[in-house]
Order: sequence, then structure tokens, then C-alpha cells
Amino acid sequence: MTSNERDAQQHDRLTPQTLDAVIQAVGRHLDIDVRDATLIKFTNNAVFRLANAPVVLRIAGSEAMRSRVPKIVRVAQWLEERHQPAVRLLDGIQQPITAHGHLVTAWQAVVETGARPTGHDLAATIRMFEALPAPPFELPAWNPFIEIRQRIHDADGLTDDELAFLEQLTDSAERDLGNVNFTLPAGVIHGDVFSGNILMSPDGPIICDFDSTAIGPREWDLTPVAVGKLRFDYPGDAHDVLAADYGFDILRWDGFPVLRQIRELKLITSVLPILNTNLRIRHQWRLRFDSIRGGNNAAKWTTYS
Repeated sequence: MTSNERDAQQHDRLTPQTLDAVIQAVGRHLDIDVRDATLIKFTNNAVFRLANAPVVLRIAGSEAMRSRVPKIVRVAQWLEERHQPAVRLLDGIQQPITAHGHLVTAWQAVVETGARPTGHDLAATIRMFEALPAPPFELPAWNPFIEIRQRIHDADGLTDDELAFLEQLTDSAERDLGNVNFTLPAGVIHGDVFSGNILMSPDGPIICDFDSTAIGPREWDLTPVAVGKLRFDYPGDAHDVLAADYGFDILRWDGFPVLRQIRELKLITSVLPILNTNLRIRHQWRLRFDSIRGGNNAAKWTTYS
């Protein structure tokens, strides 16, 4: 990477000062009160809930995420046109919004019950995407390695040895994927179905986060919950309920170890561009990275703060 590329990359990083400037600019653009906005998530995107309006603002956190924003907007519009239970963009404005060089989307806040999605809710969401026809616009073909490599390229604060390990692991996973024989038919997939992307409203589960929506193997939409069962100490066992409800247990499928490796690669590379900006995630990232590098498949992870 050249010095000019490094300078541009540093300029693009989200810092507390940058986030505040972006939020203030969006507030002026939309003529809404953004005082006391709460940062509710800061991993691959920064997500704010406004205190004085029923609005959620989502700021793309890296070049990899910015490239997906137009697709995210189109998918959200398409799901609304089809009356699907998904988060809605804020009405009456052109999206995305550009603020200080960053892309922002504005969403209608969902009233949440506080309930945790069940395996039945997750299965219903997967089946909802399965039932969708081909959209009237082009969705990308599923290729997780584009995103993984972009995030490695945008990494902030890793050693050359750590970067080399991730690059080699990515190359190995891509080779292994070439030998996987998928069982389920391909089609529209959400790409990241897990409890964190399901909002429980009084009317039922609502799906959010369309960064990874694509045309791809159905097995991929079953993978996050299965990896969650193996890697995270989530309350209850959503995977077993999902598998019984859906009628296919991906843990018993011989291609699952490869998809697990890809999912875990995504989980450790997703935050690389903001690793030195959001220091609260650093300890958990290190635990994840060291367990993968050490071949410890039994290590338990927690969600990023």
C-alpha cells in the first residue's frame, strides 16, 4: 500500500470525532434533532438511535461496507414493496445520504419487545427469503471472500504476521469451498441470519441488515445460527429448533466445516477496519483471532461490545 493510500484510508476511518460530525451533518440535512443520539452498535457499521425522533442512522464503516450501501437501499425498498417483515427506510428522502464523505442510511426505528428471537423466528425468516422470486434488479452472486479480503486490506493495527495468517487462511477456505457439493437449491439469501439481525416487534420478528444479501446457497443462511451454537454462549438453543422447523440440520452436512471456517473468518475480519478506533472490541477480537490461529474450535466467544 502506498503512503497516499494509507493517508486516504486514515481519512476514511470512523473516529468519535468523525461520527459526531457525520451525525450533525445528517441532522441538518434531514432537519431532525440528533442531540443525545445513542451509539447502539459499532462494528463494521456505526449505528445510532436518535433520542428525539423514531429514527436509526447507519454509517458505513469501511470501503467494503460503502460499496454495498446502494444494494442495501434497493433490497430494503424491494422488501417493502413486497410487504415483507423487514426494517423500513425513512420515508420521503433520497438515500443514501452523503455526509463528510461517508454514506449514511436513515431507517424507521422499530418498537422492540425485548424478547429474544427463537429458532422458529429464525426459520421463518430464512423461509421468507427462500420464497422470494428473483428481484427486478441484479443481486450479486454470493462471494464472501471479496468482503473478507477487502477488510483485511483495510485492517488497522495488525502486524504483518497476523495479516499474512488471515490471507493464507482466506486462500485455504476459498480452495476448500471449491470442493463443497451443496444440497439445497440456490436462490435469494439474506446472508447473515442470526438473532442479532432479528428485531422482535409487537407484530413479530423483523429482519434487518442487508449487507450480505445475494444469490447464493441456502446452506449459508443456516450457518450463522449453527456457528452461534458452537462458538457463543447464547441462552437457549436456537439451532436445534431451527433445524427441526426448517427440516435440515446443517451440523450433520459434510460441507458444514468449510462454511463454519468462512463464517468465523467473517466474524474476526468484520471489525478489522475499526480495530484501533473502537478499543472496546479489541480484547474480544484478540480472543477470537488467537483461538482460530491456535486451532481451538472449542473456545467460546462473546459478542462485540
